[in-house]
Amino acid sequence: MLTDIQIAESCKMKDVREIAAKLGLSEDNLELYGKYKAKINLKEVKPSSKLILVTAINPTASGEGKTTVSIGLADGMSKLGKKVCLALREPSLGPVFGIKGGAAGGGFAQVVPMADINLHFTGDLHAITSANNLLCAMIDNHIFRGNELKIKEVYFKRCMDMNDRALRSLTIKCEAGSMKGCESYERSEGFEITAASEIMAILCLATDLKDLKQRIGNIVVGVDENGEYVRARQLKAEGAMATLLKDAIKPNLVQTLEGTPAIVHGGPFANIAHGCNSVRATYTAMTLADYTVTEAGFGADL
Repeated sequence: MLTDIQIAESCKMKDVREIAAKLGLSEDNLELYGKYKAKINLKEVKPSSKLILVTAINPTASGEGKTTVSIGLADGMSKLGKKVCLALREPSLGPVFGIKGGAAGGGFAQVVPMADINLHFTGDLHAITSANNLLCAMIDNHIFRGNELKIKEVYFKRCMDMNDRALRSLTIKCEAGSMKGCESYERSEGFEITAASEIMAILCLATDLKDLKQRIGNIVVGVDENGEYVRARQLKAEGAMATLLKDAIKPNLVQTLEGTPAIVHGGPFANIAHGCNSVRATYTAMTLADYTVTEAGFGADL
């Protein structure tokens, strides 16, 4: 019996421009990442297709099969001559290198290039990690250089796209030494996995770059000495963070083993966030196809 990797590697993939053409997209609508991956760049979306949601209950360490069922359903509809597009979540490196493994489907119901999708793909999760940690650096730099906002407690945490138990709880320390206007301090800190970060959730809810910037500005990073919320916009962080995410907000186009168009974009964990691919991905698929098949949830009974 062939393994998932062997099946994926034996597949003869179509050029992503050919896949795009099935959705009525030209090369002008694409930002190519090699021959088999592309960012979709639409000026506006007008979602009108039928939306089919696949979810599941009773999560297991190995997953439940939502992605596999979604891909199989879309491939079947394509075989019947329907104009269909998948909208799926991006895998996180944490589960990929854990018990669960990859999240690109299984058997003959996979999205490809499978290894690329499971690993760095188009760099979206790395951009989210960088934007998240930029805000953390700005918070600590503000406290270190006089703390004009009188931040007393920091809520916002650093992140990385990997399981690393040792980083869940730690103490950070900034030494001022002889630097004028600076003050030494230490505080408790911790890392979350990128898929569980607030930036991931925000990216997947944002409708465009302007909306993304506004949502980032509204992030509560902590409280001041009066117990009032301190937000990211007070640190003037939203512009730089949105700039880091200017490409990550664009949906990614790939294909199934049978050549069905698949938009794979975003992946907030469903046990702590909304657990869907990005709004932009779903709306893009619903604009370009007659039927959109998407997945959501992590134990829908939660």
